[in-house]
Amino acid sequence: MQQFKKLIVILLALAMVLSIAACDKTPAEPGKTDPTQSDAPAPSESDTPPAPSGDVTLENIKLGFVHITDPSDMGYTYNHNLGTEKMQAELGLRDDQIVNKFNTTEDAECEAALRELVEQGCHIIFATSFGFEDYVMTVAADHPEVQFCHASGYQAALSDLENAHNYFGKIYQARYLSGIAAGLKTETNKLGYVNAYPFAECIQGFTGFYLGAKSVNPDVEMVVMNTFSWNDPQKEAQVAKSLIEMGCDVLGQHCDSTAPATAAEADGVFHVGYNSDMIEAAPNASLTSAIWDWSRYLVLAVSNYVEGKPIPKDWGEGLAEGAVNISRLNEAIIAPGTAEKIEEARAKILSGDWDVFTGPLVNSDGEVVVPEGETYIEPASSPAWEHILEGVTMIGD
Repeated sequence: MQQFKKLIVILLALAMVLSIAACDKTPAEPGKTDPTQSDAPAPSESDTPPAPSGDVTLENIKLGFVHITDPSDMGYTYNHNLGTEKMQAELGLRDDQIVNKFNTTEDAECEAALRELVEQGCHIIFATSFGFEDYVMTVAADHPEVQFCHASGYQAALSDLENAHNYFGKIYQARYLSGIAAGLKTETNKLGYVNAYPFAECIQGFTGFYLGAKSVNPDVEMVVMNTFSWNDPQKEAQVAKSLIEMGCDVLGQHCDSTAPATAAEADGVFHVGYNSDMIEAAPNASLTSAIWDWSRYLVLAVSNYVEGKPIPKDWGEGLAEGAVNISRLNEAIIAPGTAEKIEEARAKILSGDWDVFTGPLVNSDGEVVVPEGETYIEPASSPAWEHILEGVTMIGD
């Protein structure tokens, strides 16, 4: 997994330039994101309709999914599968039209799973973990008659393969809202963050979380520790415990299990989750969670295929489109005024006049990475933000 993630550093150096961060290009209007950027780009040569679907309809289409874990993780795969179930209900698909390959490792097993789905007659195959992408690209090249959609990657968007697509979303916006709950709740002004890997996808997320906390509590700082795994409950609990021992009284997370939530509850501190509402797992600790609604993309991709329309080559929607949000607030334990502050921030984002990575933003070396009045814009499907901001301490990176 780690070797795949490191590949992105080189290619995303280019992506960060092309993403038109305002710190690299002056925007048309100070304080606004670059109007040349769009989450729903106009069709181009690389954004062509899928291969002719013939007699494929919603009654006979077949969909394949490859997941790194299974819904019992109560995190990433759980949330992705919720999106599948919501899409299925919205489009009226039967159970036998959906084939899931759960607990697929990020190696040759992934390629085998993809080829099995092709042999089983799947018209569209969704691969949901970053480390699957090399295998997706290989199999997509061999099977132009099948559409392949990959979450969180970048290779499809840069390729000439008309049947390969990337999708992700502006989860940093939901992270920002959830961070407000943390910033208002902390008494030590020290947040902890249980992080999977020191890569852009995770750095983007914890930066959004930190900035949300900082917006309501200028004195807050944050310590980030990595587990080097997407789903390792034992390691996540150990890291959470270490952060608590350092004086962190509110924990955030980018990892798949509820272990940080239950560790926070056991030690009498608080927690903000990811992917699923974790209040049930830790009713006295979990404040809220940053969550996805993957059905927004799945419905679009399936509907477009059936209707003979293009599946977006590079898709990444956010709060405004309902692709990301926060789960319910734990009214029993959130700080007074939390809901109001979150709604103020939500309205600010939804206005389109401001976004999370708006300057001035200064990194841990004291360098200005986004000047005042300018906004860094993430690429649609694959995060590229890798700045560690002032006030954030990385341990074990």
